[in-house]
Amino acid sequence: MSQNDLDNANPTIYEVGSERAVLPEEEDESFTDKIDDREVFDLIRVINDPEHPLTLEELNVVEQSKVNVDDDANKVTIEFTPTIPHCSMATLIGLSIRVKLLRSLPPRFKVDVSITPGAHASEEAVNKQLADKERVAAALENSHLIEVVNQCLDDQKRKIG
Repeated sequence: MSQNDLDNANPTIYEVGSERAVLPEEEDESFTDKIDDREVFDLIRVINDPEHPLTLEELNVVEQSKVNVDDDANKVTIEFTPTIPHCSMATLIGLSIRVKLLRSLPPRFKVDVSITPGAHASEEAVNKQLADKERVAAALENSHLIEVVNQCLDDQKRKIG
């Protein structure tokens, strides 16, 4: 993909936050601690952007303040902000966040992923796609799409070729 093919060829890069300190009781397997906002943010902050060799945190697409976990109600709500209002990758980014959480969290959690209100020209359509379980399941059966999602979830940053 060439620089001319990118939606946002020169994105602003933000400083990443520090790693969360792991408390001794969190390492104790006999202690059941609640999953919190920071723990979920740590799961999604390292997701790779589909267009750039940068993480979603580095592009400020995800922020801890837009992660809400209610462990007692088994609910996780994430808002993400695409780098530009016409980002063609918004659905793919949302799908990558959803897949990461579905793979990482206990199955008791209901995961809602949506675009930050007012941050995208097609916000309503993208949110509708991300909230539709059948559409998400169908997307994940597409071998090319799941390959791209898996690249976004790969721990190693990719180089654009």
